[in-house]
Amino acid sequence: MDFQGYPYVWLVVVGIVVFFAIRMGVGIWAARRVSNAADYIVAGRRLPIYIVGASVMATWFAAETLMGASSSAYQYGYQGVLFDPFGAAACLFLTGFFFTRLMRRARYLTLVDFFERRFGRFMTILASLAQLMTYFVWVGAQMVAAGTIVNALFPGVPIQVGMIVVAVWVTGYTMLGGMLADTLLDFMQMFFTAGGLTLIFFYVLAQVGGWQGLASIQETLYNPEPFTLSPMAGDTGYLGYLGHTGIFYWLAAWMAVGLGSVPTQDLFQRSMSARNESTAVWGTYLAGFLYIFFGIMSPTIGIMMYKLAPGMESSEGVLVKAALDYLPPILTAIFIASLSSALMSTSDSGLLAGAAVVVENLYPMLGKRLDDRSKVVWTRIWVMIIGALAIVIALTAATIYELGVLAWSLLLVGLFSPFALGMYWKKSNHWGGVASYLGGFLAWAIFIYVVFNFGLFSDSTAVVCSGGDLTLLATDEVVWDCAFWDAVYIASFPAFVISLLLMVGVSLLTQKQDPPKPILDIDGNEFDTNPFHNLGITPLRDALRKLRPEEYDD
Repeated sequence: MDFQGYPYVWLVVVGIVVFFAIRMGVGIWAARRVSNAADYIVAGRRLPIYIVGASVMATWFAAETLMGASSSAYQYGYQGVLFDPFGAAACLFLTGFFFTRLMRRARYLTLVDFFERRFGRFMTILASLAQLMTYFVWVGAQMVAAGTIVNALFPGVPIQVGMIVVAVWVTGYTMLGGMLADTLLDFMQMFFTAGGLTLIFFYVLAQVGGWQGLASIQETLYNPEPFTLSPMAGDTGYLGYLGHTGIFYWLAAWMAVGLGSVPTQDLFQRSMSARNESTAVWGTYLAGFLYIFFGIMSPTIGIMMYKLAPGMESSEGVLVKAALDYLPPILTAIFIASLSSALMSTSDSGLLAGAAVVVENLYPMLGKRLDDRSKVVWTRIWVMIIGALAIVIALTAATIYELGVLAWSLLLVGLFSPFALGMYWKKSNHWGGVASYLGGFLAWAIFIYVVFNFGLFSDSTAVVCSGGDLTLLATDEVVWDCAFWDAVYIASFPAFVISLLLMVGVSLLTQKQDPPKPILDIDGNEFDTNPFHNLGITPLRDALRKLRPEEYDD
């Protein structure tokens, strides 16, 4: 990403300053409407379908989707972005169909509320820690992207300084306005980001010769079939891995975000903020449609940019280069400003989600009982703490797409199986959940070591990424990063399988010692958990209908 020589940098800077000011203004406005924890964490459960859908889409339309996906597609085509946007869109549809309705009906404030009522104390702590690790990493990825933009605009300002400046601003307005500020800003943000991305897509499409020119593109940097999603025959496989290893990698790419993002606080926080069950379900479906429609544009731009500019030294800034090269100056300024704002939309969601888990779930485990006013105060304090910790992670692992995907792989190997089976399998119990969680993480660590050094069924990632010259691992940072991250992703698939098997096996073996608990709502009452009553099949008219004041269940 390079703004040097661009004559309208001042216009871009003005646009970013305006967006920053709007965000802080909305935070101050929303702060005046926060009176209790439900207001701060789930916006009083009054959000309509268009706010829910737009907010989820804008929150997930993050650094890895915009900048990371275009960069990965420049190198690997659609194969390189199975994680996001394809896996992410699949996650939204799966979540809306299988999980959203029960979570909204239970009126939980956090995702961990489910684990607390279904499994008990120890699993509550483990689930909280998994959520926190995820949001530390995810917010860190957004900070890396934000620092990169600041550095590109002001070459004399180090990336690290840019990260800190943006983090302070995001933390500030999130502390003030909570979920209401987040969702309103997300709604506005969606129009600017999606609109700007659409403009870039069609401007670049014209440069490659229209739809016919796009269809004629034969390669990207490392992929001779840029539009394929499946592993390829011959010497290509999936991202250079052949046989069973390539299949494992391909499955992990779908699952990392496709399943790993299901048990996430930021997603369900918006669903639980919806005004009723139908709104929560259809808002999630709407987000899925918006996400795949606009999300596929970013990697497609990356593929087209390889045809237009095949010799880029670094592809990290390919989306910004497309805007600078082909958009009119005023549209470029709006898009870069909205891109910066999109990173903040994702960051504020991660900050608030992590803080809500600490205050609503961990504090009671420690015997700290808080009234509503104290909950709001402590949630704001933890927004600040998580922002600081995310900066530490960003400073030590300055990569965008990899950090984003790692965040969801953490939940895939440890939390998805207890969540999904806990909701739909009555024999799931506490010890099954604990074994699944701990065993998944342990298996992941073991498989990462094995895949990196020895491989599964074929060459190790160290051999593949170094081309057989293992001495490069110690001397070439790019080669080591390639081998490590590939091992992390490939290992997540067998670790997920082990987590699933442990959930089933240990639950069955410990039924007498640890009888399964029923699912309870936020008030501790048992309710109908018939699987067919929990599926996301609800009348659309109920999601669109305006509720009377007495119909709200807050």
